[in-house]
Amino acid sequence: MERTFAGPQVDIAHLLVPTLWLGMLIGVSFIGTPAKFGAATLSLPVALDVGRTTFALFNWIEWGMLALLVVVVVFSEPLAFASLATVVVALILTLQTTWLLPVLDDRIADIIGGHTRPPASYHIIYIGADIVKGGLLVATAWTQTRNLVGQFQKTT
Repeated sequence: MERTFAGPQVDIAHLLVPTLWLGMLIGVSFIGTPAKFGAATLSLPVALDVGRTTFALFNWIEWGMLALLVVVVVFSEPLAFASLATVVVALILTLQTTWLLPVLDDRIADIIGGHTRPPASYHIIYIGADIVKGGLLVATAWTQTRNLVGQFQKTT
């Protein structure tokens, strides 16, 4: 299928959007969050409250990144993998937004309120979803890099 609208800027954006999103995901989920819980002077309720606030804001940012990714997938060189990966990332983000974050927020509210909750695997599921999402963003960026290299080689 031949493109009718996009130019090289959209193809470059198709590399930059998943790369930027991946960087933010790594920074928030895999660097900032573990560091926060390693701070000896930060109590568990405060760390959880900061985490809840951080992930609520980051969730909105991720929806913005998904919107950008959808735009660049639609208007860049048509790649089946990128389209499928974007759909799976959207499903993961929907799961996190509609199920995991509300469940985790309820648990955090109970802990901040002084109640104890039995251990549950919701955090592990959320982390696993972020790992899969990150892997798909890496694969999308890698695929788009190969696509851009191929386009460059055709023009030289």
